[in-house]
Amino acid sequence: MPNVVYFLLALAALLLGFFVYSRVIEGLFGANYDRPTPAHTMADGVDYIVLPRWKIFMIQLLNIAGVGPVFGPILGALYGPSALLWIVIGSIVAGGVHDYFSGMMSIRYRGTSLPDVVGYTLGNGFKQFMRGFSIVLLVLVGVVFVTAPAGLLAKLTPDWMNLPFWVIVIFAYYFLATILPIDLIIARLYPLFAIVLLIMAFGVAGGMIIEGYTFYNWPTVEGASLFGNQHPKGLPMWPMMFITIACGALSGFHATQSPLMSRCVPDEKCGRGIFYGAMIAEGLIALVWATAGMTLYHSAPELMSVGGPAVVVEKVCFTLMGPVGGVLAILGVVALPVTSGDTAFRAARLVIADFSGVPQGKPLNRLLIAVPLFVVGIVLSQVDFNIIWRYFGWSNQTLATVVLWSAAAYVVRRGGMHWLISLPATFMTATVIAYICIAPEGLRLGYTLSVGIGCAAAALALAVFLSKAAWFRNNVPLELNAAGAPA
Repeated sequence: MPNVVYFLLALAALLLGFFVYSRVIEGLFGANYDRPTPAHTMADGVDYIVLPRWKIFMIQLLNIAGVGPVFGPILGALYGPSALLWIVIGSIVAGGVHDYFSGMMSIRYRGTSLPDVVGYTLGNGFKQFMRGFSIVLLVLVGVVFVTAPAGLLAKLTPDWMNLPFWVIVIFAYYFLATILPIDLIIARLYPLFAIVLLIMAFGVAGGMIIEGYTFYNWPTVEGASLFGNQHPKGLPMWPMMFITIACGALSGFHATQSPLMSRCVPDEKCGRGIFYGAMIAEGLIALVWATAGMTLYHSAPELMSVGGPAVVVEKVCFTLMGPVGGVLAILGVVALPVTSGDTAFRAARLVIADFSGVPQGKPLNRLLIAVPLFVVGIVLSQVDFNIIWRYFGWSNQTLATVVLWSAAAYVVRRGGMHWLISLPATFMTATVIAYICIAPEGLRLGYTLSVGIGCAAAALALAVFLSKAAWFRNNVPLELNAAGAPA
């Protein structure tokens, strides 16, 4: 069977997941098409604004799709075609579920930010933890998504428009997008960015097929099968690959972004297309870039030796699409992190506003929160990018794990089949615990010990979750009433 068929099968599986499995998840949540959404009941002209469905989808996709579904899959490609399996399966049974529930639970809880959503489902202790954890993650994301696009833009522009120049420009844009009403900048620019993004994704995928490249034509490592671990340094596929490929399979950052759009959704009927659908679209982007890394380079060692994902992006774009198309494709890659970095800082502002009780209708109140956030962000931008990225990867997946447990608790309250969510949550619990035990930025324990600790932690988490079923049924609100009280 030609290797290109693996790509087409993966593509078909993602689409099938949306058209079939997302409907199962929608039923599990209990979407009510007639229920008024916060965009109508709490309109404030700044964050709570009714937007068209197509525009919300565009914004949601660009919010969640930073450099993660490009850089992460390129790094994940070092493990070989098995990366495709995690992208497809993760997007359908974990990422799409995670994104849908984080957005829809926020709608039911009057558009509240992630810490409050988790607090309603898992209790006040998790709420307080998530407040600090999510703010740290959002600021890290904002910083990561400054330096990466700035470096790509510096390669395309004259020498005087160097890396520091683009860092200043991007930070200035982020600041405006953070404090201004969402329909002034974000809702106006994102459709244009989305067009460039589509040119990039379809151009790279189409170029590989039209030019007749042999997909995934790598020599196997020590006689391993095509889907065996091919990492040049022999790093274990689990848990490493499942942390490396976060955006494009499962990403906690998405849960911080979904509440932004939950405040703009006109009705619950479009939630499946916006939240679950955007995750599948991001999975498609990840699929394209993992495939490009394994197709335009002849082996995993060669891919590792080129100098990082940014170099791979530049070569892939110009090789497959020529000078003009290559520039457009790179601009598409730049649009991904820029349109996630701005909403990362915006989401951080809203999280702080939610727990501090500071109304955000007045510009001065928005400035009082935004200015300190950007001071911290500018300081962190001086730290080595690779260090920030490693900590971002682990904290991102840890956040996703908590959100999955939160969604499972919500389903228990509804009397639904929580196993569709609690099992992925259990798997990810084992993954993030094993990773932090074995990783260089973690405890640096041996592999066998790390796996044992991860599995034991997952089993304990599942046992505690099951033991709390009665508490969930009695204490998890399925929505908030007009006064903001549990209903």
